[in-house]
Amino acid sequence: MNTYRILGIAALFLAVVPGYSQAPRERQLFDSGWRFHLGDAPQGQSTALADKTWRQVDLPHDWSIEGPYSQKNASGTGFLPGGIAWYRKTFPLPVSMRGRKISIRFDGVYRDSTVWINGVLLGSRPYGYSSFEYDLTPHLRLGGPSNVLAVRVDHSVVADSRWYPGSGIYRHVWLNVTGPVHIGPWEPYITTPLAGEAEALISIETRVLNQSPGEARATLVTSVLNERAKEVGSVKAEEPIAAGKDRSFAQQVAVPHPSLWSPEQPHLYTLVSRVYLDGQVVDEQRTPFGIRTFYFSPDKGLVFNGRAIKMKGVCIHHDLGSLGAAFFEEALERRLRSFKEIGVNAIRCSHNPMAPEFYDLCDRLGLLVMDEAFDEWIGGKRKWAEGRNNGAVARRGYNEAFEEWGVRDAQDMVLRDRNHPSIVMWSIGNEIDYPTDPFVHPRGRRDNSIPPDAAGKVQTLSADLMPAIARRLIAAVKQLDVTRPVTMALADINTSNATGVANMLDVVGYNYLEQFYDRDHKAYPNRVIYGSENSRGLDAWRPVATNDYVGGQFLWTGMNFLGEANRYPTHGSNSGLLDLEGFWKPDAYFRQALWSAKPMVYAAAWDAGSDESRLSGWPRNLGRTPVVERWGWTGDPRKNIPVEIYTNCDSVELLLNGRSLGEKPIADRLLPALVWAVPNEAGTVEVVGKQAGAIAARFRLKTIGQPERIELSPDLKTLQNGGRQVSTIEVHVVDRDGNRVPNAAQTVTFEVAGAGRLIAAGNADLSDGSPATASQAKLYQGRAVAVVRSAAASGKITVRATAPGLAAGEVVLTVQP
Repeated sequence: MNTYRILGIAALFLAVVPGYSQAPRERQLFDSGWRFHLGDAPQGQSTALADKTWRQVDLPHDWSIEGPYSQKNASGTGFLPGGIAWYRKTFPLPVSMRGRKISIRFDGVYRDSTVWINGVLLGSRPYGYSSFEYDLTPHLRLGGPSNVLAVRVDHSVVADSRWYPGSGIYRHVWLNVTGPVHIGPWEPYITTPLAGEAEALISIETRVLNQSPGEARATLVTSVLNERAKEVGSVKAEEPIAAGKDRSFAQQVAVPHPSLWSPEQPHLYTLVSRVYLDGQVVDEQRTPFGIRTFYFSPDKGLVFNGRAIKMKGVCIHHDLGSLGAAFFEEALERRLRSFKEIGVNAIRCSHNPMAPEFYDLCDRLGLLVMDEAFDEWIGGKRKWAEGRNNGAVARRGYNEAFEEWGVRDAQDMVLRDRNHPSIVMWSIGNEIDYPTDPFVHPRGRRDNSIPPDAAGKVQTLSADLMPAIARRLIAAVKQLDVTRPVTMALADINTSNATGVANMLDVVGYNYLEQFYDRDHKAYPNRVIYGSENSRGLDAWRPVATNDYVGGQFLWTGMNFLGEANRYPTHGSNSGLLDLEGFWKPDAYFRQALWSAKPMVYAAAWDAGSDESRLSGWPRNLGRTPVVERWGWTGDPRKNIPVEIYTNCDSVELLLNGRSLGEKPIADRLLPALVWAVPNEAGTVEVVGKQAGAIAARFRLKTIGQPERIELSPDLKTLQNGGRQVSTIEVHVVDRDGNRVPNAAQTVTFEVAGAGRLIAAGNADLSDGSPATASQAKLYQGRAVAVVRSAAASGKITVRATAPGLAAGEVVLTVQP
């Protein structure tokens, strides 16, 4: 994402007037001070409409997460409501803004948004995941009555998605101000065709617009800054631009001894683009980018900066637990940092473009990205209403707009995201070829269990329609970026082979099709193969780890998500490495043992009801037995309690209350797990991971005492004002020794005072239908979260958590200017 000064409305005008040469481009976060009305509003776009009784909200905002959960809603979208709603924002503009170009950019509105300014229709966008921009300039009032920006959002077809999409203006909104001669939207376009240790060559294409009444002779100066903000290269060009026209500048800059971007060392540079007229700066754009080269090989997979690497990826949907779809960078960063610690190096955007800041975070943290455009094309997939794979299905959704908007939405994704070094693939579709959903082919699988829709029909289309659509989307993507391969996540490889779709792709994603890797590698020796969606089982990882030609895998999923639910009251999927609120599940530690190079060891005891009789199923039942992070149960009849251990060390020693019970080796690096029957004796079980005989990692299980107090642990103790940042506060109930009590289930009440407010509270229980916007949360596994948002003013935020029978917890956050 391009970076700008982010100012309040008054500060924006002070910076622009009168000497805009010092601030030629301004970008104001336009999230605060909106009015919201749930339900349709006749003439909701009218400037004469009285909206003072409408609810005040700040963006990002997702009205669906406010609930209530109801069995009358659709299981696919988490049993949460949809509907129609309106947003309005009133704002003044001074006369001094005359001559400036002013536009509004929406990062994402779900869905079917229509936008007006001062009663004038600007346009509509059906896709809820596209970013879009409208020019406000001709319709604004300067120095007089205030302006009214109105947005109607139509999510009345609630069963329109196979996962939870949310509803509303759920991402950021920006007001952009430039002069009449300025750099175009989503510009410049940066590539690094040469990136070696000695030198890198940076290619830049920049479209400059002249929206003035006369010809402009523009000078474009492009500079490259390193991470210390030192200029390491620069180039200059001058061209005339006719009135009302634009001109593209093609430039190249050589950078000596570059610091290359990689997942291990994500070095970033900044491209500074300045447009001059008569020696005065009239526009300036700053664009972060990375210097790297990569390609996909049919024999080596992904080769990055000359070195073959495996994509150790996860798929994620966009919701953030109790925040719903409302996007906050800090809440996402908390989860992405966990992925990095686990050993994940790649993220698949399932199954839509993410918020712009997602890609900024991946650039900064060193996470490769598979950017995905669509889950469906024409025809419509099954959207479950009564539970996953259960009951009648609905097929309405984006497929109804695809013919008109598909190419544009795919290209808008590429235009917006193509400068991010983290992105290594463009995906034009997820499981479009899924059997009978809606495409069928004689050589493909057929799902005979599909129930009819509400009209009593099983809707299908010929898979022979897919190649023409794929060809159109591939061409649309390559028109804007030829430096990255185009891919799809395929579900029925036999159909896609037969129709030719698979051979159209630069790299081919296989969803749960590991059994075909070897066959297709031999049959199509020039095909690049990788696992685009895979189970967490070892049988899915072993073919990747043992075959150089398989580029990697993407687990389903990185984190639990709302929607794609089973029977009510369950309202989400339990398929993640992280739970709904971002806490690590045991599977996360197992994946860390497989994927992380940092020495680690983890242990969990088999829960009550699982005894030594199940040991005969090891390791087939690995990960299938309920485990808990504690030791010892009062009245537990088991003589020995199995302890499941995950480690990437050479061996593990186990100690019970300080006594060694022996040491066991890890014989198979692709099975980094042990199970140990440990005498049922209260106290402490300690597992010690060893490398070459030396202690490298430790983990302890302890007998837990009675719940005594609440502990609060914020991910951020210092926030910036402006109301944009959030801190996720983890809530733990602990005993007198500070050990989490996993069976604590009290309801915690939150009080927030000072320069911030509580915006969400919840737990990871996928069956708990408590409203996420309440001031309370029931504990689940002894923990919960509270999310606090900073206010516009600096100061302190005091967060206090209380529950019956427990000592209260309190934490103080600081909000800085």
